[in-house]
Amino acid sequence: MKFDSLAQWLAWQETLNPAEIELGLERINHVRELAQIPDHFDCPLIIVGGTNGKGSVMAMLETMARVAGYRVCAYTSPHIARYNERIRIAGEEVDDASLCAAFERIDQARGEAALTYFEFGTLAALDLFTRAAPDLVLLEVGLGGRLDAVNIMQPDVSVITTVDIDHVDWLGKDREAIGFEKAGIMRSGKPVVCGDRAPPQSLLQQAANIAAKLLVQGRDFSAQAGTKSWQFSTGTTALHDLPVPALRGEFQLDNAAAAIMALELLKPRLLLLRENYVSALQSVTLAGRYESLRAAPQVVVDVAHNTQAVAALCRQLQAQPCAGKTRLVIAMLADKPVAEVIALLAPRVDVWYSAGLENVGRGLAAAVMSNFIQNTLATPGDAKLCASKTVAQACAAAMRDAGANDRIIVLGSFYTVAAAKQFFAETMNPTDAGDTEIDG
Repeated sequence: MKFDSLAQWLAWQETLNPAEIELGLERINHVRELAQIPDHFDCPLIIVGGTNGKGSVMAMLETMARVAGYRVCAYTSPHIARYNERIRIAGEEVDDASLCAAFERIDQARGEAALTYFEFGTLAALDLFTRAAPDLVLLEVGLGGRLDAVNIMQPDVSVITTVDIDHVDWLGKDREAIGFEKAGIMRSGKPVVCGDRAPPQSLLQQAANIAAKLLVQGRDFSAQAGTKSWQFSTGTTALHDLPVPALRGEFQLDNAAAAIMALELLKPRLLLLRENYVSALQSVTLAGRYESLRAAPQVVVDVAHNTQAVAALCRQLQAQPCAGKTRLVIAMLADKPVAEVIALLAPRVDVWYSAGLENVGRGLAAAVMSNFIQNTLATPGDAKLCASKTVAQACAAAMRDAGANDRIIVLGSFYTVAAAKQFFAETMNPTDAGDTEIDG
C-alpha cells in the first residue's frame, strides 16, 4: 500500500492536483470506469444539491430510512472533526483501514489522472458503497451540481434544497446562473424535489428542457406549520401531526418536507410509514447546524457562511431571545460575502469576537476579519469588538466575558465550527485568550 495511515493518504491527495477545485466530470468519470465502479446502484440513489439545507436534508433522509430498517450509505462534505464523517455505512463512520484500502484501489486504477482531493474521496466512497450491499445510497453535492464529482452517478431522485448566492467565482453571480448549475443533477424522466419555494427560471426551464418530473415546495408538496406540530401534504397524500424536527430553525420544516417527498417518490422500492417519519424527526441530529454545546452561558455553533443561511440564523436568534447579551465569535473565508454577513448580524449582536483562519488556504487573516467588522459597524452605538488571532482565543475571550444569561454564537465556516468544537471539548484555560479590545 502506498501509505500506512489515513493522514498520509489525505496529505498526499492535497498535493496530487495543483487546483483545490477543478470542476468537470471527464477525468473522474474515466477513473470511475477504470476502477470498475458502475454509475448506478442496485438500490435507489438520491443525490442532494442546493445552496443551503443539503446537510439537513441528508441527515433527515438517512435517519428516516434507517429508522424504517433500511441499510443506508451516505456521503457528505465537508467534515468538521474527522474525515471519516464524510462516509457512513449503516449509520457508522467508515474506519481508517477501510478508507485506506479504498484509496489504494482508486490510486491503482487512476493511472496518471490528477484527481482532486474531493474527487479522490468521492470515488473512494462509491467504491465502498458498491461493496456494502445498501438498501439506499445518499450522495451530497460538494459544489454546484452540473460539474460536481457526485454527478457522475445516475440518481433515481434528485433533491435541490434552495438556490441562493454562494461560490460566485465558480457558479455565477446571480440566482439564475447558480440555478442552472444546481439543475445539472436533474435527469430526464426522473423526479426532482425542489425545496426552494421560488426557484429561479433557469432551474424551471432546465427541468422542462429534459422532461424531468419537477416537484416544487409550496406548489406540488408543502409543509404546513401548526402550533406544536406540522403537516406534510401533496395532492394525494397527507401526514398529520408530525413533530417539529429536532434540528432547530423554522426552515427545517421545508427541509423535512423535501426529505419526506423524496422518500415517498421511491415507493414501492422503499416503504416508510408515518411512525418512521415521526421517530426520525424527533431523533435526527446534525453537527454544526445551530448546535448547542453548553448552557449558562449558552454556546451555539453554526456553519452558516452565506447571506441566506445567516438570515435564517438571525430569525432563529430573534425567535429565541436571551436574557443577557448575544456575543458572536466569527471567522470566515475570503471568498464569502463577509460585509453582507456582518450587516445582517449587526442588529442581533451585542459584542463581537473576531478571529482569523490563517491556517486555511482561503481563510481571512485575523486583522482583515476585525477590519471588516470595524468598517461595517462604523456608526455610533455599534457593538463592541474584541479581536483575537485564532478561533480558540476568541472563544476563550467570549467565555471570559459572558455571564450566565448570555449566549455565545460561533459561526462563519466549517473551519470556524471545527476549531470552536475542539476548544469547548477541551479544558478551557482562561489565560489563552490573547485578545485586544477595540471600541466599535
